[in-house]
Amino acid sequence: MALSRVCWARAALWGSAVTPGPYVTRKLQLARPRAGLAWGAPRSSNLHLSPKADVKSLISYVVTKTKVINGKYHRFLGRHFPRFYVLYTIFMKGLQMFWADAKKARRIKTYMWKHNVKFHQLSYREMEHLRQVWAGGRYPEVHGEFRRDVTKCLFLGIISIPPFANYLVFLLMYLFPRQLLIQHFWTPKQQIDFLDIYHALRKQSHPEILGYLERVIPLVSDAGLRWHMTELCTKIQHGTHPAIHDILALRECFSNHPLGMNQLHALQMKALSRAMLLTPYLPSFLLRHRLKTHTTVIHQLDKALAKLGIGHLTPQEVKSACYLRGLNSTHIAEERCRAWLGEWLQISCSLKEAELSLLLHNVVLLSINYTGSRR
Repeated sequence: MALSRVCWARAALWGSAVTPGPYVTRKLQLARPRAGLAWGAPRSSNLHLSPKADVKSLISYVVTKTKVINGKYHRFLGRHFPRFYVLYTIFMKGLQMFWADAKKARRIKTYMWKHNVKFHQLSYREMEHLRQVWAGGRYPEVHGEFRRDVTKCLFLGIISIPPFANYLVFLLMYLFPRQLLIQHFWTPKQQIDFLDIYHALRKQSHPEILGYLERVIPLVSDAGLRWHMTELCTKIQHGTHPAIHDILALRECFSNHPLGMNQLHALQMKALSRAMLLTPYLPSFLLRHRLKTHTTVIHQLDKALAKLGIGHLTPQEVKSACYLRGLNSTHIAEERCRAWLGEWLQISCSLKEAELSLLLHNVVLLSINYTGSRR
């Protein structure tokens, strides 16, 4: 009956008032099972993975097998070639650290570019990371070590181009690790030894810098400042560590003639460049510019560090900060390093931009006689 009504409605829509006959009704009734057969048998409930899922499972399988094989390879090297395994491990970890440092520096620079943030507006750790890793580009004031590391890598890449020259490169890297390897690939013992070597190089300029300070004493116009300068030089010559007020009392001498940043002579700037581990083989105007920018970066780092607090630094960060500022912290206890860094921050945060020449000389004045810094 229901189908008959449907047919009657269709006929009405088509403009026909003829009632469907028994043949039509019979035809529709016979069409029911056919309609059911048209849908076919019910689908199976079994689920099949899509091609994308198959690819993911294959990749997961390959990664798992690779880790297993890599672990067996490491155990084989450690068992049969222990010395080579140590070098291999240091090399692989160095690559990972180098890549991670470069990626982090790129993220920081991208953040600075997107949000129009200046270098001195970053946090201390971000500023320090950029100083250590990245240099040049849009932020030329950041004198980092990344450029020197890339230079070493390019040099090794160029000399390894000829056939079989890579074996010579490996030999040179083994014989001259300090000159050819970046610090990510140094062993812990090499890091200590090489830092001692670099500090010995900058210590060679300390007597020369102190000699210049003694020679400019007659050029100081104020009698009180002359007396303070004489007392400071005498204390340092006798091996006494100067107090903070002894150094800050001379800030006027280092803001203008004769020890202001713009009044320094070429030989003075060469000696100060060696004390800062900067190349002294540049024209005078470039030496002055590099010393200014390098000292400005340290001053900005000091302000950010004072805001963060020395207590929030890890032991390695404390030693690295002290070494940057002239103290050979590799053989000094952590507590002594924190105390020295606190003295440095008191002096640095008290100085204005025009008095940064005193901060530059403070690399020598505050570190030369500190307890435990002599070897």
